[in-house]
Amino acid sequence: MKFVEYADRDMLMIDLAQHLAGELNECLMTHEHASFAVPGGTTPGPVFDALCAADLDWARVHVMPSDERWVDESSERSNARLIKSRLLTDRAARAQFVPFFVPGQEAEAAMEGLSKTLAPELPISILLLGMGADMHTASLFPGAAELDEALSTQAPVMAIHPEGQETRVTLTAKALSGAMNTHILITGDDKRAALDRAMTLDAHQAPVKTVLANATVHWAA
Repeated sequence: MKFVEYADRDMLMIDLAQHLAGELNECLMTHEHASFAVPGGTTPGPVFDALCAADLDWARVHVMPSDERWVDESSERSNARLIKSRLLTDRAARAQFVPFFVPGQEAEAAMEGLSKTLAPELPISILLLGMGADMHTASLFPGAAELDEALSTQAPVMAIHPEGQETRVTLTAKALSGAMNTHILITGDDKRAALDRAMTLDAHQAPVKTVLANATVHWAA
């Protein structure tokens, strides 16, 4: 794991956006397309705001969420909605979006088709993740009944995580850990403390541990 500390959050967001743009451009120099998996939530929004103006061949960038709530894009809880409004604008509007939600289908019925859609995108070229104070990443949550399956090396590339009345779908540890370039964005002292705890635990207690070994963690207070 590489750990990068920034003087403030503004510097973190701008520098991380520049770094991601550089990796995407480097990937496009040697590959037909670059697959780019990104988190939802509010934390990465400023990174997206800076990255969307990068001078890249965005038409060859395939953007996908790392996980998604099984809700329509009209919902404020949709990661696709956030990604499209904050990242897929400006020059990045030319990028291709790979959705994880299929309107009119239940998550279980859509899994086979989604897995086939994802196959050409693997391994993920550039992976950007967040981490919760509980040390979850994507929708891999400690203590979840489905976690064992999602962490298995034999798991499919996607898994379902029921969350009360709302279902989530997520990339599994197998898909996440296979990424060519991995970055984790965290802010605040609570997340720094959680990262330190995760280093001492196994993946069942701290699912983010599945990607830490090859990740660059970007942090600012």
